Amino acid sequence: MSTQILFQTHLVLGYVAWLLCFGVYVWPRLRSMDRMEAQRAIATLHSFRFFGLVFILPGIVSPNLPADFAVFAAYGDFATGVLAMLALLSVRIRPLFWLFVVAFNLVGIVDLIVDYYHATQVGLPAHAEWLAATYAIPIIYVPLLMITHVVAFYFLVRPSGRQAAQ
Repeated sequence: MSTQILFQTHLVLGYVAWLLCFGVYVWPRLRSMDRMEAQRAIATLHSFRFFGLVFILPGIVSPNLPADFAVFAAYGDFATGVLAMLALLSVRIRPLFWLFVVAFNLVGIVDLIVDYYHATQVGLPAHAEWLAATYAIPIIYVPLLMITHVVAFYFLVRPSGRQAAQ
């Protein structure tokens, strides 16, 4: 099997596994929380996205990993993580909290979508070895991040209170 097919299979199965896990364990819990608490839980997960800076850490990824992909992915994740942390730190100032929630979700989902685009443009699926030690990030971590961004937007736009229960 080619590297590209293996990478794409891993990516799809990463989404399938997380959607199954999320549907059984996470979604029911998030739905039972009020909107702010659900957003705090999602922000807590995304606050670890500073880890994306690993894409520009020498010796971790292959020197063949295109810099255009690595730099954008690294700093997009970093910005999302910092915005998620700011949301968590501002929870007592509700307007600021909601501003940071919207910001980290917008920046984060745009980052992931552009990363998918860049990865495709540079041929990353056919050269997954360029990711070296970071291979697990797009396969295991990114699907969960994308799913939680979608859920965060759902919670942002759904009616609150009794309207949401109907």
